[in-house]
Amino acid sequence: MSSIIFSLISIYVFILLGYISKMQFKERIDDTTITLINVYFLQVFLTFWGLLIRPIDVTLLYAPSLYLLIVIFIVILVAFLARLLFKDKKEYSIATVAAIIGNTGNLGIPINIAIFGEESIPYTTIINLMNIFVVYTIGVFYYSRGSFDTNTSLLNIIKLPILWAALIAILLSLFHIKVHDSIMNVLMMGAYASMTMQLFLFGIYLYGTRIKEISKLLLTWTLSIKFLLLPFISFIILSMLDIDRMIKGILFIELLMPLAVANVNLASLYDCKPRIVTALVFVSSLLFLGVIFVGVIILEYL
Repeated sequence: MSSIIFSLISIYVFILLGYISKMQFKERIDDTTITLINVYFLQVFLTFWGLLIRPIDVTLLYAPSLYLLIVIFIVILVAFLARLLFKDKKEYSIATVAAIIGNTGNLGIPINIAIFGEESIPYTTIINLMNIFVVYTIGVFYYSRGSFDTNTSLLNIIKLPILWAALIAILLSLFHIKVHDSIMNVLMMGAYASMTMQLFLFGIYLYGTRIKEISKLLLTWTLSIKFLLLPFISFIILSMLDIDRMIKGILFIELLMPLAVANVNLASLYDCKPRIVTALVFVSSLLFLGVIFVGVIILEYL
């Protein structure tokens, strides 16, 4: 348990630094500029490095395929129900997609290592790859739909360089094309800068965010999907499958992760109430500090 706590603390340090920087320098720090630099440049490095650091083994694809199927099922269900409750276009987009974009990378990988050991790394890496795909397809579409029409939202998916970077990196990995170590070092520098910037940006958006600004319906809805409906459906599906218990556990923990900071990036990029999304991410991250220990107990029954 102590390793889980230390993993959480180490991540929240950068969030605190982002908050303090915005509190100190106010408008001299431009949120939008940092978002654009991170999404269009630094995250390209993160995507390349993350996908090339270990060869992609097709035998590992079962776990991310299950992850994707569960996520798609939840999105279809939630999108239908949310339409009945949320009339505001932007709130509907947030209510549909926010809960399924979890922090499978920065938080999910170290926590799974703490629970299952380093044997979990190949699975968490490939699940995080699938989550990147979810973020920059389903996530981009719905957050973009808060401000644009359907055609523009689909076009926005194609415009983002991250998706293309992911496809190129996957092809390089599948064809066993070796990238020079010096290039990998450059990619690693950009990757760590991106992860730090993402957490830093979250802290920046936290400053000036007021929880009371969120509608109680949207807050209750998002957290209920994240920590009740999604884990419940995941548990039912995983319980019925005859696969290794460690893989079940890794999938369950990854699906339990709190809302990712990527939600804030996309909400900011497409002007879909980024401060409200920031507050949702913040609240889910706080609740997760208790939820994760309940999740570890549930693992015994998978």
